[in-house]
Amino acid sequence: MVKSQFIAEKERLLDHHRVLLITTGSVASIKAPLIVAELLQYRNVKVEVVATKESLAFYDRADVVKAGSYKIGDPILHIELRRWADIVLVAPCSANTLSKIAHGLCDNLATSLLRALAPTTPTYIFPAMNTLMYEHPLTAEHVRVVRDVVRYQIVGPIGKNLACGDVGLGAMTEWFDVVKIVVNQMKLTRKDDK
Repeated sequence: MVKSQFIAEKERLLDHHRVLLITTGSVASIKAPLIVAELLQYRNVKVEVVATKESLAFYDRADVVKAGSYKIGDPILHIELRRWADIVLVAPCSANTLSKIAHGLCDNLATSLLRALAPTTPTYIFPAMNTLMYEHPLTAEHVRVVRDVVRYQIVGPIGKNLACGDVGLGAMTEWFDVVKIVVNQMKLTRKDDK
């Protein structure tokens, strides 16, 4: 019964673009509500958020939940989410989560979902961490594996004043540029466009 309900709901959403946003334990998670709010300004867009426990220190869960949003009913949640998603964004992707992806770890919903994704699902990783963490040789190796072996698109990071007070490369790509990638990839139009 649950599975047939999920399939029926999925069929009703075929005319929608389904965006799955994963947030991880980086201060850049504070931008998640902005990304969600902006994406919801486009026609036929549904957004689901998978937040690691660590990322919820930076924003209120209520700021990314829209009343009446799509509900997953199947008990194997990471599989159903990967089936549901048309595009996956890991924004921000902390050094810890980047390492987990590169090593194939599946110790939470986010990493299990990523491990279960079909290789055809467009997946974008937006690294965000302190400059010295980003410049660490292991990070370069993790980026290489995620980009060249797993074949996810790595976007950023960018250089600027970081939340810790340092200045340098490591900040997540600007939230509006994250949204632009989805808009361009899915050819979205705003609700207020005629």
